[in-house]
Amino acid sequence: MRLVAADKPVRAGLIGAGKFGAMFLSQAPHAPGLDVVAIADLNPDGARATCGVVGWDADRVAATAFLDNGAELAGRTDVDVVIEATGDPIAGVTHALAAIAAGKHVVMVNVEADVLAGPALAKRAREADVVYTMAYGDQPALVAELVDWARQCGFNVTAAGKGTKYLPAFHAVTPDTVWDHYGLTSQEAEAAGMNPKMFNSFLDGTKSAIEMAAIANATGLAVPTDGLAFPPCGVDDLAQKLRPAAIGGVLEGDGMVEVVSSLERDGQPVDRDLRWGVYVVIEAPNAYSAACFRQYGLNADETGRFAATYKPFHLIGMELNVSVFRTARDGQATGMPDKFRGDVVAVAKRDLRAGEILDGEGGYTVYGKLVPASASVAKGWLPIGFAKGVRVINPVMAGQTVRRSDLEAIAEGGAAALREETEAMLDPS
Repeated sequence: MRLVAADKPVRAGLIGAGKFGAMFLSQAPHAPGLDVVAIADLNPDGARATCGVVGWDADRVAATAFLDNGAELAGRTDVDVVIEATGDPIAGVTHALAAIAAGKHVVMVNVEADVLAGPALAKRAREADVVYTMAYGDQPALVAELVDWARQCGFNVTAAGKGTKYLPAFHAVTPDTVWDHYGLTSQEAEAAGMNPKMFNSFLDGTKSAIEMAAIANATGLAVPTDGLAFPPCGVDDLAQKLRPAAIGGVLEGDGMVEVVSSLERDGQPVDRDLRWGVYVVIEAPNAYSAACFRQYGLNADETGRFAATYKPFHLIGMELNVSVFRTARDGQATGMPDKFRGDVVAVAKRDLRAGEILDGEGGYTVYGKLVPASASVAKGWLPIGFAKGVRVINPVMAGQTVRRSDLEAIAEGGAAALREETEAMLDPS
């Protein structure tokens, strides 16, 4: 494996200069030993302007290559680590394949691509003797870190996940109505450079489903059979609620991913919510360990056996350097899928007519639901990553899961081939 020596700078190439990329770029000049040598974006001039907005001086901007082709960036000889931050699942798989073929490490910010074909990409990377990793700072990698910590300490992981703002009605929200739920006008959002489809994905449950699938595929935790429940829960109640239902909690089993809501079902705020953070619920292996939970200040459940720890925030791109350095200098991933356990499938937001074109994540037609990968494959459900730009041929009622057979054939290509490889990596457990 080609690693970067500690006395040499790590040379990074960024694909996608949106919000996540901008946050990374804001920190890069202040991280000793890190050089961003190239940036690829569909709008190179816009990416160049972003660098100025986040504080780059003119000399640094002039020394950086700006491209409009991510695959071209992935093949550059002056890049050690490729950071894929486009958010487009098809493009993400294409760029990752190009980077792996060129012998580059891949930091996959693009969770959509990771859920669509991450296990196969990680396998391809291992075979090429490079690292494929989830992005530190984003919630899946932070949760994977908590799960690793708990297991290394000898605790059983009962549940792990994150917080978000959720109500059942949010599944039907569209880009036209999304800003009402953020307390913004469309003009204010546009002035801030906020993408309505991206923020709608956060709200309608799709992004939460994608992130939990990524965590399941990287940690071995199970996913709910009928989607996330989004129970309202504050940090003080995590250990009490995030237990199996058989012993008084809300989980259908032990060792599961779940997202907690910062809103009660009536819309009132949850006390001490975890909207921006991540958590893990652990179970003590014996009575002595359980006693130590309370002795050292952990919030335990009524039995004392279960306790929770959490991180109340995540800084997404501003923490990404951790992945870049760990990958390039240590040859280690900050979270990596190894089996296909969780999938995210498309559910109709409204009645879909034959002839309509699906508009993908965060749009008007579908939202993403977390399901076991085994059920997704067996029932022929449509992965959310393929739910854009394809024509409906069979009507689908609102609330129904879309099947591949309801659509015209999905175009063949690198992403389709990698998806087949991923489906062949189903976890048998």
